[in-house]
Amino acid sequence: MMGQQGGGQDRLFYSFNLDSHVPRDHLLRGVDRFLDLSELRRHLAPFYSHTGRPSVDPELMIRMLIVGYCFGIRSERRLCEEVHLNLAYRWFCRLGLEDVVPDHCTFSKNRHGRFRESETFRYVFETVLQRCMAEGLVGGEGFAVDASVVKADASRASGVPGEQAIDWRDPKRATRAVREYVEALDEDGEASARKSVSLTDPAASWTCAPGGPAFFAYSNNYLVDAEAGIVVDVEATAANRTHELDAAKKMIERVEERFEVKPKHLIGDMAYGAAPMLGWLVQDKSIEPHIPVWDKAERQDGTLSRRDFIFDAQNDRYTCPGGKHLQTTGRATADNTVLYRASLYDCQDCPLKPKCCPNTPARKIPRSVQEKSREIARSLANTEIYRASRKKRKKVEMLFAHLKRILKLDRLRLRGRSGAQDEFLLAATAQNLRRMAKWLVPRAPNLDLIPT
Repeated sequence: MMGQQGGGQDRLFYSFNLDSHVPRDHLLRGVDRFLDLSELRRHLAPFYSHTGRPSVDPELMIRMLIVGYCFGIRSERRLCEEVHLNLAYRWFCRLGLEDVVPDHCTFSKNRHGRFRESETFRYVFETVLQRCMAEGLVGGEGFAVDASVVKADASRASGVPGEQAIDWRDPKRATRAVREYVEALDEDGEASARKSVSLTDPAASWTCAPGGPAFFAYSNNYLVDAEAGIVVDVEATAANRTHELDAAKKMIERVEERFEVKPKHLIGDMAYGAAPMLGWLVQDKSIEPHIPVWDKAERQDGTLSRRDFIFDAQNDRYTCPGGKHLQTTGRATADNTVLYRASLYDCQDCPLKPKCCPNTPARKIPRSVQEKSREIARSLANTEIYRASRKKRKKVEMLFAHLKRILKLDRLRLRGRSGAQDEFLLAATAQNLRRMAKWLVPRAPNLDLIPT
């Protein structure tokens, strides 16, 4: 017999338990288990007035933002609608059925105000990271570093030529992103020359991904524990290799300072294989660089390369295949290299000259002042642990793919470097919480851990 639904919407009283309507294996149950915001109010207390009307609970706003970043809800207006309708979201945000969801404009005011002034998102990220460490997911044996370009909230049409004179202090341009850019100029001095500058987000870099048109963007720099893939630090920078190297140093020092954790080795691609970076790792931090060396010494025209010359460290000189010596004054050039030169008289009658220096009177070899560190990096490349590290580096790339495809963070919604930093911190917090929820929360009923 065909059934018919009864009309039960006219009841006045219900016995309703919100917790019973959230599935036991819901992702937010695991996230809630590892998210501790009990000290958040104490952290924010200096930034709130002691008088006046009570504000929206900051823990509620943080929980709502974490829901948005965990499930790729990029719009704050839509986030408020989803929390209003979704029972699991209400349960996670500690809202009852009749509790009012905050208005979306509340997030904007707090993001750019007290949350940014108090570095609340950094505080929440580090609180979650401490829980990851307590759960044994951060070993500190090896860290991997990488950067990924994320589009800024600035269209191509907003760009003007970099050499064009712009009055950034014009009140008509006084947006939050422009004010932040001007403050940075006041601190750092004159801005470097750029091909194109966005009028809406001048701190964003004009960059070009292979195979596509140029766009304005920021770099999302991740420092990741290579064992479990936990993000241990985040830094937003301009999409520029120099800034990315500086960010890597800053993140390593910050993790060491705040958590007393320093990796034994650092894994990175060739972008981090420049001589100053390798020298800083080996000489200053005693960290093994599992990084390919950035080296242009190998010649491609069939003439003798630097590896064909033998370096004598004791006498500080090179010996050429013809048995002659290349000496140096020891003075470093502007790019921190020392030149070793052969004698003109040795080279002009040498039978190997057509194969050694056919276009110059005598052979000269540049040697970086950080060559010892580069040699250490080259020697490590032949070890088994280095080859294993190259495989673990893929975990950083997987996090970036997850960030853009699952969490939908392929384009920023906030402008300015501070806005990019806030978004990257929240996204990394969501990724660490999701990882703990999926790895450490047992499945009912057999209590087996969720596989990697």
